[in-house]
Amino acid sequence: MQTRLVDYHDLSASQRQQLGYLEVTHEQIQFSGDIYTALNTLLVRPSPNICGFVLLGDEKPVGFFLLKRDDCLPHWAQEDLTATLHALQIDHREQGKGLGKACLQALPAALRLKWPDITQLMLSVDADNSAAIGLYTGQGWGGYR
Repeated sequence: MQTRLVDYHDLSASQRQQLGYLEVTHEQIQFSGDIYTALNTLLVRPSPNICGFVLLGDEKPVGFFLLKRDDCLPHWAQEDLTATLHALQIDHREQGKGLGKACLQALPAALRLKWPDITQLMLSVDADNSAAIGLYTGQGWGGYR
């Protein structure tokens, strides 16, 4: 499967419609939310400080996440030149294929293009979300607080 990470606003109308079918498992919703909640965050009150990225697999949406900065940062990340990662979701039918890893590997370049002033990327992971902790630590993310 050929993958690429794109800004939500660069999707075709067909890809935006397909993104609505992205589903995570019931157990994962408690950690990442669902696609409707994430898109609501992105689209209902648009902000230049929230960006949605979509992982395309063979040009079909298979993953999604949000980045936030400045006045949209959560309380635990109130630092200059910081962005935070939120709502990382890989469609449950595509999990186990390295797509979460593909998102994280493509993330630094996408972040530099979108917000070149950002020097730090942070995230928060629920201590019970062992799959996410394994993914992030496997990609070099380390503890901060």
